[in-house]
This record gives sequence, C-alpha cells and structure tokens, in this order.
Amino acid sequence: MRRTLHVDWRAGLSLVGTIIAFFSLAFMVPIIVALSYGGEDLWVFIISMILSAGFGISLRQLDPEPEPGAREAFFVVSMSWLLVAIFGAIPYILAGNGTIASPVNALFESMSGFTTTGATVMGDISLDTHSRSILMWRQLTQWLGGMGIIVLAVAILSQMAVGGAQLMQAETPGPGISKLTPHIAETARVLWLAYVGFTALLVALLYGLHLIGYAPNMDLYNAFAHGFTTLPTGGFSPEARSVEAFSPAVQWLIIPFMFIAGVNFVLWWHFVTGDPWKLLRDQEFRLYLGVVTTLSLIGTFMLFFDAGLQTTETGQIGGNIERSARYAIFQIASLTNSTGYANMDFDTWGTPAKALLFFAMFIGGSAGSTGGGIKVLRWLVIIKSLRREVYTTIHPEAVRPVRMSGEVLDEEAIRGIYAFTLLYFVLFFVGILLLAIDTSVANFEIDTFDLVTAVIATLGNIGPGFGVVGPMGGYGDFPTSSKLLMVLYMWIGRLEIFPVLVLLTAAYWRS
Repeated sequence: MRRTLHVDWRAGLSLVGTIIAFFSLAFMVPIIVALSYGGEDLWVFIISMILSAGFGISLRQLDPEPEPGAREAFFVVSMSWLLVAIFGAIPYILAGNGTIASPVNALFESMSGFTTTGATVMGDISLDTHSRSILMWRQLTQWLGGMGIIVLAVAILSQMAVGGAQLMQAETPGPGISKLTPHIAETARVLWLAYVGFTALLVALLYGLHLIGYAPNMDLYNAFAHGFTTLPTGGFSPEARSVEAFSPAVQWLIIPFMFIAGVNFVLWWHFVTGDPWKLLRDQEFRLYLGVVTTLSLIGTFMLFFDAGLQTTETGQIGGNIERSARYAIFQIASLTNSTGYANMDFDTWGTPAKALLFFAMFIGGSAGSTGGGIKVLRWLVIIKSLRREVYTTIHPEAVRPVRMSGEVLDEEAIRGIYAFTLLYFVLFFVGILLLAIDTSVANFEIDTFDLVTAVIATLGNIGPGFGVVGPMGGYGDFPTSSKLLMVLYMWIGRLEIFPVLVLLTAAYWRS
C-alpha cells in the first residue's frame, strides 16, 4: 500500500526559499565594509549574495502562496537554519584565507556564528590573514542568529505572517513566546526593536569610551563588531584574545549588556515602555539575577584568595579586589547565558574556580532571551515541581499546583520541561561517547574533561570550554568527523532539540 506524506513539503520549501532570498540581503553589510576599506573581498560577498538569492527565489516557485501549519513549521525552521549556515559559509570558502577556507571548517564557523555558539576553528584571527569584511561578516552572523532569522522574517515580510506564530514558536529559545500585540508580525517587530535598541546603545557607549580615552583600541569598527556579538550572546571577537584585548572600562561596560541579553526581551520591552514592575515581579528574572549574583560573589572570593593567579597583561589577580571581581563577574555573566566572551584565559584558574564555571555552563539564559543552554525557567519549574512532590509525599491528600508569577502552570507544560531536560542530558552523554570514540579512532589526543566541555559548549551554544577548546584555544585540530558532529550539536542546541528531532521520526512525515 502506498503511503502519502502528511507534510506539505512544497509549502515548507517555498517558505525556506523566501527566508534564504531575504537572508541574501545581509551580505550588503560586509559589501559596505569592503567598499569602506578599499574593496577587500568585495567580489566574495557579491557572489555569495547572488548564489543565495538565486537559490531562495528558485525554491519560492514551488508554492507561490504557502500556508504552513504547525507540522510544516518544524520543517521550515530546521531547514532554514541549516541552509543559512551553509550559505553563510560561502564567503569563507571563496576568500580562501586561513583555516576556515576548507568547506568543513567554513561550515563549522558559520554554524557557530548563526547559532551564537562562539566556538571557532580560526587558527589566526587577525587582519594579517583575514580582511575586515570577512571578520565583520563573522560578527554579523551572530547578530542575525541572536534574536532569530525567522523572527526577523516574520517582522518584515508580509508573506511570513501566515503561520508566523508557529514558526516563531519553533524558533524562539525557551518554553514559549509571549504575544505582545494582537498580530504576531507586530510582536516580532517589537522583539527586534528592543534587540536593535540595546545593540545600538552598546555600540554608542563602546565608541564613546574610545572618544574619551578610556578604550584606545575600541574604534568604530570594533564597537560595531562587539555590539553585534554581545546582545546575541555570541562571543565572537575580531581580536585573537577576545575582550582581554581591551581596557578594564570596556570589560565592565560589556558585563551589564551580557546580563541584559540573558533576560527575556519581552520583559525589557515592558520595562522601557513604562511597566518596570513586570520585570521585577517575574520569578524567572529574580532567579536569574540571584544565580548570576551568587556565582559572581563566590567566583570573586575564589580568585581573591588564589595567591598564585596572575596574567601577563595585568599581573597579580589574587589579593586585588577589582581584578578578582572583574574577571569573576565577567566570566560568570558570559558562561551562564552562553555568551562565551573571555577577558582572560580562565583555563589558568584553580580547580574550584573552574568547577564553578563548568556548573554555570548548565544554567542558560532566560526563556525569550538570546541566551542558550537549558534555560533558567526550566530549572525554576523543576525546582518548584520537586518541592511539590516532597510536600505531597508528606500530605498525600493535598492538591498543590505549580505556580509561575501567580499563575497555575499546566501539567502538560511541566512534563514537557522534564522531557526536554532529560533529552538534553541524554544528548550530552551520547555526545561525549561519540566524540570520545571518534577522537580515539583518529588518534586525536584530548583530556576527558576537555572533551566533556567541548560537548556542552556546542550543545549549549556556549563556545569555549577548557583545555584545547579553552578561551584562547579552538576546535580547529579536531578530526573532520568530530567537527561535523559538533556542527550537528550546535544546530540541535540552538533550536532546542525538538524541531530537529521530529524530522528524524517516521511519524512526523506519515502519521
């Protein structure tokens, strides 16, 4: 008996084509940068734009008026992110410079960019090897991926309004998305407006520090470059030593913006439009603030009393309260919400301090933020539900629902959160096993702890780990098959597992 597909793949591919064609306009930014610096690699981005636009337009012909449902949304979102990463890799290949010139490395760097992971295979991040336009494209990929390519398309393109709610639900990090306005396209525009506003503010402040003499090397190019990767919690930098290359004033300024990026942008919209109490009443925000504050204080304490800790740039850290606080708060803020910036080589920290950072990697940002990881909201629900289980064990006759900010949480949502968290850890341990086998077969030597952090850093879209994948290292020496596995994990992690996983089930296509 012949089975028919129950997914409208033509409508799905048509919408994917619309997104890819729309995405091709992003190449205008590096084209402008190339023209500003003497036309360096200009042709690379012109060809990339033509190829992506042509491919997208051809896919759109499959269904001129697509009407996707919830089932097609998974297909559209998963395939769009995969194809955007593929087309985003083309400039690296065409430019032909450095380690990212090979197709697999280019795909790794591109997927890391769009998923805001921040893991890199670049062997030499410098203007001696790469043009300013290539390095700015690398930064821009993270900014586009931060709030979401689909959300941006829904905000701007009228044809994406049909099924826009399902598409945004499938793409937006976290258990759900709040509808701020009657129309989903307006909600998408509100989210992107808040995102653009915070980015512009950070760029202005960074360049302002340069103008008043507190950040000599934070010129306008670097201000835009780091604005493009702070708000999306990305972590890429055109400087080889990340934010360590800049003054303490720059590092202190970036800290609050990393924190801002880890908060639900819906709450920030309410905050700036005259309802700040909605932010302060939110239980997830209070827990996120409490976790970051507590871990920062513990980290500061650990660094302050580590007499042997120092850096070649600033000297002694232990015993210096400003340096201890700056390095600890910066790295906790960076790794908790998966930004991945580094203001020093934290691989040189003592074992207790590194264990603290490893713990922070499993927390994640807030739902509706640009942060990666498991998300604070899920941990909050798990904690509340466990407390309920303890209470009902003592009082079997009690009926005690789980509440969030005063509202009863649906039991199905709670089960979904437990299912996601369990699946997250299953993928984490499976990834460790697969990566261990692959590196062993390829005779690639890596410590067990370094390997473990490489898996969580890619699945959680964090970027740096420890050891060879530390903040001053990279993923360039891994075997090709290992890199492809981590590309898969970055893709799965950014879309929070289920949109990709359902495509691999027969029931999705046929039931």
